[in-house]
Amino acid sequence: MRLVYVIPGLDRSGGAEQAVAAMAAPFAERGVRLDVVTLTGRDDLAAVVEQAGGSVIDVGPGSVPQLTVKLRRVIHERRPDLVHTTLFDADIPGRLAARAAGVPVVSSLVNVAYGPEQRANPAIRAWKLEGARRADQASARLVRRFHALSSHVAVVMGDRLAIPADKIDVIPRGRDDQVLGEPTPERRAATRRLLDIDADQPLVIAAARHEFQKGLDVLVRAWPAIRAAEPTAQLRLAGRAGNQSDEIERLIADLGADSGIVDLGSRADVADLMGAVDAWVVPSRWEGLGSVLIEAMALGTPVVATEVGPIPEVVGAGWARLVGPEDPHALAEAVLATIRQGATERDNRAEIARRRYQSTFTLDRVADAMVAFYDRALGQRSP
Repeated sequence: MRLVYVIPGLDRSGGAEQAVAAMAAPFAERGVRLDVVTLTGRDDLAAVVEQAGGSVIDVGPGSVPQLTVKLRRVIHERRPDLVHTTLFDADIPGRLAARAAGVPVVSSLVNVAYGPEQRANPAIRAWKLEGARRADQASARLVRRFHALSSHVAVVMGDRLAIPADKIDVIPRGRDDQVLGEPTPERRAATRRLLDIDADQPLVIAAARHEFQKGLDVLVRAWPAIRAAEPTAQLRLAGRAGNQSDEIERLIADLGADSGIVDLGSRADVADLMGAVDAWVVPSRWEGLGSVLIEAMALGTPVVATEVGPIPEVVGAGWARLVGPEDPHALAEAVLATIRQGATERDNRAEIARRRYQSTFTLDRVADAMVAFYDRALGQRSP
């Protein structure tokens, strides 16, 4: 099978981008020739794809018409059996280019969009949001099948884009536990030394883009209560700058220089950080899957997350502590309970997490499901 995969970039800090790179080797093992086409030049993970035998082609930024022409040219050159698009900026030109080239196209639904969650974001204008939804819905008619990361995303986005339920397959992302490694005491100690954190200091970390969706501002607002109860606790934020960076920086500055909060910026050692924490926090306002939770699951990391969208579906029962969104008080209490849990409880929760990962989120399971998804799409007639 020859597959052209269109995605805005291969930035290391993006969940969708990491997923494409992680699937390159399993796809190759299953006879899928992968050509990844990017639009932004952010190709941090290109080497991972190329080492697995795939290729990465960047066509550069441009308007939708310009990108459509460039992508159509790549599709003609590569002669794929199927085009797969992921994320809005790639979906529209990718779908149009595939249609123009006469090649069937599938798309991933990776997040909920166009609803009250997004309208609550002060940085988004309602008329732009509706315009994007209409463009997405119109081009969705060109798509053979859709891949949704969770049942929640399938239901919500199926309704918002008028996609029949029988055209959507739910397949989560997977992670390679060999790449993530083992959470050993030695690894924990080494990472803490790198961060200048003492062995007995409670360490809390959240890793996400600085965007309204990710709720990092809620965690910063919860921090004074956590710090009051645990005066030596340290908070580290890891993730790419974004539209909420100024607000997060302002909130941290208001807490003073001795708040215990440090912004680490974008990191390539997230698995190491997970092994060093007492609580890993995912304070999102909404999610499509929450890929970082899968990594935490594989490593048995203690997690506090918001009970939004698919997160309960992903984490299952008995592992993570879940709280409502937009609630700094509840978030602080859950973080403190996680920091203070005994070794037996921590080990039991970690074992539950690892078993769930093995049953659902390994790369082999996800790769088999994705190849079957592609086969179903190729077996259908054009819309």
